[in-house]
Amino acid sequence: MRQPILFPLLKSYSFSLFRADLLAGLSVALVALPLSLAIAIASGASPQSGLITAIVAGFFISLLGGSPVQIGGPTGAFIVVVFGVIAEHGYDGLVMATFMAGLILLLAGYFRAGRLIAFIPDAVVQGFTIGIAVIIATSQLANLLGLHPTNLPADFLEKLPVLWQARGQLSLFALGAGLLTMVLIIGLRRAAPKWPGLIVAIGLVSGLVLLLGWPVDTLAGRYGALPSAPLPWPRLPDFSWARISELFPSALVIAFLAGVESLLSAMVADRMTDGNHRPNAELTAQGVANLASALFMGLPATGAIARTATNIRAGGRTPISGIVHAVAILIIMLVAAPWAGYMAMPALAGLLMLTAWNMSEPHKWKDHAKARIEDKGLLLLTLVLTVLVDLTVAIGVGVALGLALRLRRRSAKSDWHTPKR
Repeated sequence: MRQPILFPLLKSYSFSLFRADLLAGLSVALVALPLSLAIAIASGASPQSGLITAIVAGFFISLLGGSPVQIGGPTGAFIVVVFGVIAEHGYDGLVMATFMAGLILLLAGYFRAGRLIAFIPDAVVQGFTIGIAVIIATSQLANLLGLHPTNLPADFLEKLPVLWQARGQLSLFALGAGLLTMVLIIGLRRAAPKWPGLIVAIGLVSGLVLLLGWPVDTLAGRYGALPSAPLPWPRLPDFSWARISELFPSALVIAFLAGVESLLSAMVADRMTDGNHRPNAELTAQGVANLASALFMGLPATGAIARTATNIRAGGRTPISGIVHAVAILIIMLVAAPWAGYMAMPALAGLLMLTAWNMSEPHKWKDHAKARIEDKGLLLLTLVLTVLVDLTVAIGVGVALGLALRLRRRSAKSDWHTPKR
């Protein structure tokens, strides 16, 4: 079913539901704000682009989506892809690839491809997710340690020796700010799980840096002040057949990641709420959201598992909470944009380090170790290809091998027959 889940829910909507959605949406906005900034910076884009994506894409994912509690926006899974596309094709190339990915997702929703996620091996999903987490963590080492290496390469193997050569620039102030942020985030999650721990931790650490005058990079110092009006006028990308052909592989990867992560997030939300999402409506919403994000010069977007879980724990019941979250980020930026410039870069790096750790899902490592030998091999192969080669190659090889293994297992079962004696 491709009909958004919001419209039938509005028939029985009440003030008590709106109150719950309003409070949940405000809570998620305070979580999404620093994450959107940090993900955009780590992707090699401007901080403003992360906010645009959270506002525009987050609004359409909730308005048209197939999950009642899904929260959308920029996510860590896209950091590697976005960084690579910007480095090779420029930011305009990323915008065009995002627009094309939106069209691909619309087609996927129209042809009811939402159920196909069941055919993607879990080992492949886990492998490239852990691989992306490794790349995100290494990409934040310079900010966490206060290093300023010149011409830091994007390639994993080339990046490590450059960081090692810059080790003499280590700043204990930056390291202390990053570690303190991580400790506060973890502590607040345990002591006050309903608080917006991310924004509180980053705000406290950034305030401490400002008060004590620590020599630490800030958001405004690195990128300039954030604009008080974060949404530009929409415009279409500059299309040409040569550009379309050049960017089509990147668009496929963006569409694949957006589709898979949004559906995985919706499935997690179903388990948390005993609900039932509409996968094809979700893909259609992801298509519209990515088209809209590209029109406003934003980043690729998808359903965010951590923000969706936060929405559920905060009491979100319908997609109105996701709409509130998008509007709240817009209002916050209109009112408090100058204050965001004081955010300490090591604090944002610490946030992304924890994001990478959570993406790797360490609680599942024991299950991975107990899996069949071919599943472990598939996971490790996808992980290694993601980190050392290319995400596109990792996904293609992983899915192809995974489907081949699945067919071999089915064939082995179906071809067996009781021998005659």
